[in-house]
Amino acid sequence: MKILVIGGHGTIGKKVTAHFSEANEVLVAGRSKGDVLVDIEDPASITKMFEQIGRLDAVICIAGEAKWAPFNDMGEADFHIGLNSKLMGQVNLVRIGKDYLSPKGSITLSTGILADDPVVMTSSAAMVNGAIHSFIKAVALEMENGIRVNAVSSGMVEDAYEKYKDYFPGHNPIPMKKVVNAYVRSVNGRDHGKVIRIYD
Repeated sequence: MKILVIGGHGTIGKKVTAHFSEANEVLVAGRSKGDVLVDIEDPASITKMFEQIGRLDAVICIAGEAKWAPFNDMGEADFHIGLNSKLMGQVNLVRIGKDYLSPKGSITLSTGILADDPVVMTSSAAMVNGAIHSFIKAVALEMENGIRVNAVSSGMVEDAYEKYKDYFPGHNPIPMKKVVNAYVRSVNGRDHGKVIRIYD
């Protein structure tokens, strides 16, 4: 397969890229480095990326930002970071990317445990993740050409444990192998309109 991984140089992305590269042609897209550059907040940039790459069998997005801050300190502009990046960035990847996928191809988005089990300072991130979960279930009803759309929602991954453990007291870090397998399930399996949760 020809697979595009957006955010393939990140903590999760590099493990997912390494796995799929063993038996597939994998291209990495990023904002500042990669085989192709993309700013997912800009639909024109997304279109340009797909035009450069051409036909694909699978798209995996492990990118998108949201502001973490106390709710009382958040202004409207702070919420728009997550809305423009992680939410609409991924929605636009589906909206535009479906036209560059081979029949029966797949698109996998990324969310996280905050949609179902939020912690403090995550009102924006939790909101965006939950919105993507609803989007996945709805857009799956309208996809054509056998194209499948799923989301992977992980708890705090083991490779980011030291960085984020203070935000997630009592949470068990998720082994990276489990996280990678969730993306394998989405790309190589038959799930459609599914939020693939790995929370323990």
